[in-house]
Amino acid sequence: MEYKYIGKSGLRVSPICMGTMTFGSTTTQKEAFSILDCVYERGVNFYDTAEIYPIPPKIHYEGETERIVGKWLKTKTRDSIILASKVSGASSGWFVPTTRHGLTAIDSFHIKKAIEGSLKRLGTDYIDLYQMHWPDEIVPLEESLKAFDELVHEGKVRYIGTSNDSSYGLTKANEISKNQNLNRFQSIQNNFSLLNPRFLDELSKVCEKEDISLLPYSPIAGGMLSGKYNLGLFPQDCRFTAYKQNSSQRVRAMTNRFVNEKTIKATKEYMKLAKSLNISVVTLSVAYSKSFDFVASTIIGARLLSQLDESLEAMNMQLSTSTMDKIKEIQKNIMYPMG
Repeated sequence: MEYKYIGKSGLRVSPICMGTMTFGSTTTQKEAFSILDCVYERGVNFYDTAEIYPIPPKIHYEGETERIVGKWLKTKTRDSIILASKVSGASSGWFVPTTRHGLTAIDSFHIKKAIEGSLKRLGTDYIDLYQMHWPDEIVPLEESLKAFDELVHEGKVRYIGTSNDSSYGLTKANEISKNQNLNRFQSIQNNFSLLNPRFLDELSKVCEKEDISLLPYSPIAGGMLSGKYNLGLFPQDCRFTAYKQNSSQRVRAMTNRFVNEKTIKATKEYMKLAKSLNISVVTLSVAYSKSFDFVASTIIGARLLSQLDESLEAMNMQLSTSTMDKIKEIQKNIMYPMG
């Protein structure tokens, strides 16, 4: 297996990272342990969680994902695991989290409050990669980066990263870190898939020029790229079936973003391409997301153990130039299915 470094850090990770955002809600602790054990045995050393998980967030089970991961972590040698978590983003942004009564900010107080809670729930004295879940447009980045930098110096965090960020935000943060001699973001965790290739427009150039790694999440577009929504139905026990019925307008909007006329049309084309390659469309999707030099590790998810195999088949797969050209042609003909 080819392990890659995240940014300029000392974190050497497997090409697949196990995401955990359903653990504690639609995934029971027993099933979560089975999933985590399975990927660990297959050589995955990188695991991603967040204080706000599971998703969609509800106050009565907030933090449960970290508690489950922490219990599992005790069954393994800590040094064999690269563990990532996140501080909830600002409540002044596009989404108001349930964390800390919906008053979150990426300021010194909230960053330090969040890390103490995560360390306790995870049952560890350090987190390998600590990430800002989404940017704060109110608190100056200088304050945020200084607080993250202090966590590194205190030994509670090894390296820091961002997620759901923009070219402007990542570049500005990087320049502040350079000018003020602060620890910098080594990674960015953004949505990137066959159906959402927007990262290639600008952010990929920042990552390439500044040696910052992308950790793409949702490589199968929340399950859309499995093809299960292509029958014109919303299957029971599926994410967007639940999202469609959610009381939150923001959550319901996610359904329309992921499941629409263009995503259905594009998925149909990718299913045809996968069939011609004698692989599943899920395997094709995960293999695509890890096909770029600026990607260190692709974050997969699974609600059930039975959903893992097709994603893990992409672990050591390299798509040919011919296949990548065919993908580009589909993306040219059906531009930005997710908007």
